[in-house]
Order: sequence, then C-alpha cells, then structure tokens
Amino acid sequence: MTPTTLLTGQTLCFHGDPFATHWDDAVIYEAHGAVAIADGRITAVGPATTLKQAHPHATVIDHGNGLILPGFIDAHVHYPQTGMIASWGKRLIDWLNTYTFPEELKFADPAYARAMADLYFDTVLANGTTSVASFCTVHSASVTAFFEAAAARGMLVVGGKTCMDRNAPDGLLDTAQTAYDDSKTLLNQWHGRGRSRYAITPRFSPTSTPDQLAAMGALWAEFPDCLMQTHLSEQTDEIAWVKTLYPEARDYLDTYEAHGLLGPGGLYGHAIHLEPREIARLAEVDASLVHCPTSNTFIGSGLFAAMDFCTAGQRVGLATDTGGGSSFSMLRTMAAAYEVGQLRGTPLHPAQLLWLATAGSARALRMEAEIGTLAPGMAADLVVLDLASTPSIAQRSARATDIWEAVFPTIMMGDDRAVRGVYVVGNARGFASD
Repeated sequence: MTPTTLLTGQTLCFHGDPFATHWDDAVIYEAHGAVAIADGRITAVGPATTLKQAHPHATVIDHGNGLILPGFIDAHVHYPQTGMIASWGKRLIDWLNTYTFPEELKFADPAYARAMADLYFDTVLANGTTSVASFCTVHSASVTAFFEAAAARGMLVVGGKTCMDRNAPDGLLDTAQTAYDDSKTLLNQWHGRGRSRYAITPRFSPTSTPDQLAAMGALWAEFPDCLMQTHLSEQTDEIAWVKTLYPEARDYLDTYEAHGLLGPGGLYGHAIHLEPREIARLAEVDASLVHCPTSNTFIGSGLFAAMDFCTAGQRVGLATDTGGGSSFSMLRTMAAAYEVGQLRGTPLHPAQLLWLATAGSARALRMEAEIGTLAPGMAADLVVLDLASTPSIAQRSARATDIWEAVFPTIMMGDDRAVRGVYVVGNARGFASD
C-alpha cells in the first residue's frame, strides 16, 4: 500500500472561477484542513479530522495555521535576465539594448547558463513558485540548462529557445532556417520528457523577419500540442515600430496571425494596448494573455485590463516577467496587479489575485488538469504561507474577520519570509537543489 502523507493547516480550494461567480462561491475554505498526498499527487482535500480518520497510518506534517495553496505558477519569465533584474530607468527598446542583450550574450557559455538556471530556480522556489514558462536565449545551451535544472528539482516547466534574426547583436541572431532547425531539435529532445514542456518562442515581431515568423508558424503547425510564447503590444513606441517593419499588417497581432502564430496554445505577454480587432480575434481563437504588472509599471508600459479580460472569459495568466519585472515574488506580483486594477478603477479581490497566480495561470498554460488547484489527481505542487510572517503583517491579519482579510496583508506586504514550505510533487523542497 502506498504511504500517504497528510499536510495540515488552513486550506483554500478553488472549484470555480472568482471572476465568473462570487468568490465565496468559488472556493472551499477549511480553517483546520488537510491535503493527502501519495505518489506525488493529491488524493484528498478536506477537514483535517476527516482525513486523519481516513488515513490513520499517514505521516502527518502539521503546518499549524499556515495556509496551504497550490504552488504559484509564473506564466511569463526570462530566466536569463536574472542577473540584471531591477536595472534602472529605460524604456523597452533601450532597456533591451542596454541591459538584456549584453546579459543574454553570456549564455553562449553552458557553464554560465547552468549556474544562472540553478540560481533562478532556487530563487523562485524560495518565493513559493513551483512552475514557470520561460524564454531562454538564442543559444541551445540555455535551453538545456533550463530544463536540466528544472528536472533536478522535479518542477513542471515550459521553456523554449528565443528566436531572433534581426535588430539584435550578432551573437544573439539566428536565421529563419536555424531557428526552425534548432527549435525542432530541442522540442524533440525536451517536450514531454518528464515534466518538461516546450514552447516555440519567437521573441517578438521586431526581432524576427517575416520569414522567421513563418518558419515558427510552420513548426507550430507540425507540433500543435506545444505552446507558443511571444510578446504583444507592450508599449506604444514598440507598436509604432512594428507598423514600420510590417506596413502590410492590419495591426500588431496580424504580424503573428499572418504567419501561423495565432491560435489555441498561444501565450501573448503584456497585451496592454490592443485594438478592438485584436481583442476579438484573441477571444475567438481562445488564446492566452499574460499580465505582467510589475514589469508594466517598472518599464512604464501601461495598465493591463485584467478585470475586463477575465470577466469576459479570456484565458489570463499572471507573471513576474523577470527581469523586466522588478521581483521574483508572485506575492509582489499579485500586489502590483491589485494596484494596476485600482488605477483602472477595477481593483481585484484577494480571491481573484490568488486564482490568477494559481488556477488562472495553469489555465493560461493549458495545464489546468495537472497543476493550479488543490483537488484529487492534481500534482502535489504546493506552497504553505505564513499569514503573520512579519510584525506589520501579523498585527493586520490578527484583525481579520474572514480568510480574505487574513490573506490580503500577505499579498500586499509579503515576501519570501511568508513562504513557510514548498512541495514539488509531494516532496518538501529546501531552497537549493537538495
């Protein structure tokens, strides 16, 4: 008989979408709950007394009043930008040229790529993130380093070689053909191997010629079960640049659509300044948008319409956008999403923020059957939050009259000190590759 482990604490289980129904109707909250785990999967969630009676021989790990949630899912990152996160004062295009491209050139060295991948994954695990979708660099070694480091930690991740054949330094350029060939080789090597998933990854239209976008579209048509990740309408000057590079396109989205890069499984980061046709087409094909609030404020991009898209049923994920984003923490990212919502006049409720960082991001990645919720059969990727991790948070949460008031101070003021525990496929993780 497979041994069972019971994690006890507060539990919060989403069984509905808090953008589609009232948040109290979308969750089951247990003040004294438990999660049963066996063979890396959740087998049951419910009151602690009930699960203890059902599993009298289980190993019990008591997290006290810690809040047990699905591990956070970061739906859009650039792990190679770990070293230059929080770089001062540039708009997107200058920021890429000044900070990003010089750092990404270093990933031609496999040893450097692996060291940064290890640092990145240890950092995000310390912040309660158990799955990410990442752009790598143009170098195949950066993709290998990413997937190997994730596999060493048992993490479910999405990644892909970033493809660029213009408007970048020579050391970061490929061609339409080499982008296709290298991506296909890496896809065949990693996609579906363990918990690794490959994403076809043209960086964005300004750094790809039409021929390269067409090559990536052809590859996606060959492997439609893969995701495709890119950027869309992040800044107004970027959109103006796209218009000069693709004068025949109806809009920014059309530069992808015309080359086979619009469809289910498409992940479009930022998507701030969309035109009505773009909004309609993204909804029609059931594509995913990824909200990157700390990045959008840090680089001065704009305010994403999270409430509008989520209430319309669009797939929306939440992301740090390391290193354009200014934090590795999904708690800080949720706080920024709340602040952006306030600036738009549509503040997000704590339930909606937690949903976006877990089930919403899983849905955006089309992995909602595997991760993102506490439910039987799901992977036991979990985070346990201390809702009184600092004196200022503790005094505020002590005044709470419900779970939402208790968790909101941690969303707004919490950091890695709030992460009491992390489990990846049921295994407790330290914050190194233990």
